[in-house]
Amino acid sequence: MEVLMDYIEFWQERYPSILEYTWQHLFVSLVSVILGAVLAIPLGIYLTRIKSKAIKNITFNVTNIFQTIPTIALLALMIPLLGIGMKPAIVALFLYSLLPLLRNTFAGIQSVDPEVIESAKGIGYSPIQRLMQIEIPLAFPYIMSGLRITTVYIISWATIAAVIGAGGLGGMVIAGLGFNDKFLIFTGTIMAVIMALIADFLMGILEKKVAYK
Repeated sequence: MEVLMDYIEFWQERYPSILEYTWQHLFVSLVSVILGAVLAIPLGIYLTRIKSKAIKNITFNVTNIFQTIPTIALLALMIPLLGIGMKPAIVALFLYSLLPLLRNTFAGIQSVDPEVIESAKGIGYSPIQRLMQIEIPLAFPYIMSGLRITTVYIISWATIAAVIGAGGLGGMVIAGLGFNDKFLIFTGTIMAVIMALIADFLMGILEKKVAYK
């Protein structure tokens, strides 16, 4: 009971700073995922439209390279280029987001039954109509799965971005380690986990509403 009371008192005293850390973490994560989606999803669709295997292989290999670089190393590489703070963290996390979004979008569009496409052609659908009204809706579960996985990963990896001054919940954990403050460490970790779970839950609801509309 004493531990619980201490924790409640901690929250009351440090609520404003916890809210700021949480907002920073959410901002970095969302911007990274949104930028990744804006690039990777159209690119994934484009790759299904071209016949050149070389271009496809190069694109996937380049995005795969970013995945092979350890998070802390990629963040460190951003410092000479962009300094410290949120900007290099967003760029690094954006690079990490590309492969799962690209791969799932490409796989989703490729999974559409060719006979369905031919039927659409037969009734006079234009390429844009086939894409928007048939291919993307049928591929949506794949695309959404990529978004969900990427978002959870980015929220987790954003915690490490605090080492280059990006703030966020990782900053709370690092502060807790520096001051040997178990409340900061515990709160920062739990908040990051909760944020990832909430994001996955909300995106799951969105997926069901759109996919089964």
